[in-house]
Amino acid sequence: MASTSEVSEQPQQLRKSLKNRHIQLIALGGAIGTGLFYGSSESISLAGPSILLAYIIGGAAIFMIVRALSEMSVEDPKAGAFSYYASRYWSKRAGFISGWNYWFNYVLVSMVELAVVGSFVNYWFPNIPQWASAAFFLVLITILNLFGVSEFGEFEFWFALIKIVAVIAMIGGGLAVIIMNLPTDSGVRASFANWFTIDGGFFPNGVMSRAADGRWTGLLMALVVVMFSFGGTELIGVTAGEVAEPRKTIPKATNGIIWRILVFYVAALGIIMAVVPWNRIDGQMSPFVQIFDSVGVPVAAGILNFVCLTAVMSVYNSALYSNSRMLFSLARQGNAPAYLGKVNKRGVPVAAVLTSAAVTVVAVVVVFLWPQFAFNYLMSIATIAAIINWTMIMITEMLFRRHVAAGDGPGELRGLTGKEALDKIQFKLPGWRWMPYLIIAFLAMVAVLMCFSPSYRIALIAGVIWLAVLFAAYALASRGGERRREAAKEC
Repeated sequence: MASTSEVSEQPQQLRKSLKNRHIQLIALGGAIGTGLFYGSSESISLAGPSILLAYIIGGAAIFMIVRALSEMSVEDPKAGAFSYYASRYWSKRAGFISGWNYWFNYVLVSMVELAVVGSFVNYWFPNIPQWASAAFFLVLITILNLFGVSEFGEFEFWFALIKIVAVIAMIGGGLAVIIMNLPTDSGVRASFANWFTIDGGFFPNGVMSRAADGRWTGLLMALVVVMFSFGGTELIGVTAGEVAEPRKTIPKATNGIIWRILVFYVAALGIIMAVVPWNRIDGQMSPFVQIFDSVGVPVAAGILNFVCLTAVMSVYNSALYSNSRMLFSLARQGNAPAYLGKVNKRGVPVAAVLTSAAVTVVAVVVVFLWPQFAFNYLMSIATIAAIINWTMIMITEMLFRRHVAAGDGPGELRGLTGKEALDKIQFKLPGWRWMPYLIIAFLAMVAVLMCFSPSYRIALIAGVIWLAVLFAAYALASRGGERRREAAKEC
């Protein structure tokens, strides 16, 4: 029997302190980042106005992925989300691979965000070294994450709100330019007709075609860029273990993804291409700056710089939060050192937060010392890691339903079998019989399309190597665990 001191030292649980407004804004903010403000110019150059269709197709796929994750989160809200579900309904190895893949992915995302934060600070303070800006924001966000989950939710709420207001302001300003038929510096009157009349119309590069320089372009190639801009939407599932009312809040936040994509991607880019001809969006400046610059609003660059700085802070805030919860979950599964599964009196996994922050420091140092290695190879892993995670979510959802039908479901589903158990699932994935197969086939198509792009092709190679590393790491960790158990028996 355990002693009183041993019982008191048992790790506490995470606190369910995130409110509905926190989850709504966290989910919304996760879909709006520097990829939208700056990276959208790349996808526009590939597909022209048909990029709007690419965002709708990609958005529908992401919506189904998050619906599959939310189906499990509503019935079994746990920290670590898909890693826990993969371990519980698939295998311990699947949980290990899913969790560590996601954790390392977000370390690399954090690496990039912190590496570029200095460029935004230098816009106003050019004499501050970029490494100093990265260090300042890393320490600041780490401290915020040590306060508690409710404080994290509050800060993320306001970070996300700034981005949302910026996009809505751009949409409103763009509509005003179109309605009032204001002149622009391009010499082309702002009009939605510009989608169909400028340089090849709505499908200037077709579904897929090869340019004169040998580069593949078109709707399908833009789809590759679009899919990776949606990274972060799965954060809804990661928060499930700390949501006050998961059965009410998670479905509401998940179902809102569709209109968020339509408003903040399709509507925003549609307005931009109506005001600024798509063939003039060259990536030299943000499309969001161009729309105001084209009608003589020079302060737009400074405003967008502030918004992008906020977006970087938001992404790192979310990344550190999700990474700490993933380490916590991995530790509780037995897939990470036990110290990472402990929380303090405020319900914060302090060791997991500090460990994630420390590894991020190393990653950021790598960027400053070897930028070419970091961006060519490390970011290739981050690129393919998203497809690995999304595919594993869909496979896990199918296995989850098998467990439920067999009477091994969570919570209220436990003990029920067959159709009775499946019918009782509260937040079902639409078309659950065939949807996972469709989404997996879609993700496989995206992976094949990556082969046609030199910048993404390296990601596939890195992805294969990365999966091999994860499998090997699990094998080594399992053998180490077996040796420790055998040694304990001998003692």
